[in-house]
Amino acid sequence: MAKAIALLSGGLDSTLAILLLRRQGIDVTAVTFLTHFGCDISDSSSCSSDSSSNAEKYGFTVKLCHLSDKFIDIVKNPKFGHGKNMNPCMDCRILMLREAKVLMEMMGADFVVTGEVLGQRPMSQRRDTFPVIDREAGLKGYVLRPLTAKLLAPTVAELEGLVDREQLCGFSGRGRKPQMALAEEFGLKDYPPPAGGCLLTEPIYSYKLKELLEHKPDVDVRDLTLLRLGRQFRTPSGRKVIVGRDDSENEKIQPLAEEGDFRMWVEDYGSPLTLLEKGATEDDIRIAASLCARYSDAKRLEEVEVTVLNSSGTYKLVVVPADEALIESLRIEERREKKPKVRAR
Repeated sequence: MAKAIALLSGGLDSTLAILLLRRQGIDVTAVTFLTHFGCDISDSSSCSSDSSSNAEKYGFTVKLCHLSDKFIDIVKNPKFGHGKNMNPCMDCRILMLREAKVLMEMMGADFVVTGEVLGQRPMSQRRDTFPVIDREAGLKGYVLRPLTAKLLAPTVAELEGLVDREQLCGFSGRGRKPQMALAEEFGLKDYPPPAGGCLLTEPIYSYKLKELLEHKPDVDVRDLTLLRLGRQFRTPSGRKVIVGRDDSENEKIQPLAEEGDFRMWVEDYGSPLTLLEKGATEDDIRIAASLCARYSDAKRLEEVEVTVLNSSGTYKLVVVPADEALIESLRIEERREKKPKVRAR
């Protein structure tokens, strides 16, 4: 029996690619790659969904593999560049295929499978990029894309008769109707709706990541986790301030505080948990406290008493809530020039 390693995001396309092979009796082991940028089974991007129920139903195994620092490295320095934002799509695919190749060799599998469709993604799913990606991953001729196979040159698996090419598909473009029809044919109903890509395709997140890397090139997991939380500010001395938006974010920020960080809140009022990173000056502390006061329910008071906690203990600090001018000068967000309005004649 032929064996394959399949890249499984949990989305419809990758699941269908596996089912096309299972229908031919091929033994499939799927691998779901996780990153710090939204490719996680708890996220809602197009590269994240829990596939355990479909795996059990259709008879294939799923393994999880976290790309960790390997992925962070290609985000910072992608050989093939970023897309419109911070997305290193080609380098991402190459990395995943390289990892899949290792698993293929360990398990004695014959080839690797992906759910890619020609023309669906502008950077990595093109006729000219597929061969480059496969070659860079060391898998030239060994990557089968069942949903679009009839539009591409036959792979080794097809040429050697391990896979019947006639039972594969020739889908292309961004449309979803052919995939949805195929899903109905398989009786596949439990799949997520199409979504955007990972966080690196989002302009706001990408800008925050660029800004972070400018101040701290050697980012760690905590930095990347915090990047997804709260309102974010940078003090004149370069310290990061994160202000929780609601109770849920407060609870997520709380355990991420490290030795030397400052945590702030306003007692007896609805208040954000505010995190000021270590190395802060006295001015930084006052600025962070004023931001905390501004986003609390005490924001209309002339002065607010803010509780400050760090490794040295807890104390109170009375501050004036931050005004809009201070907020705008410190907020970490992309500044875009406003286009002048043209009056109709």
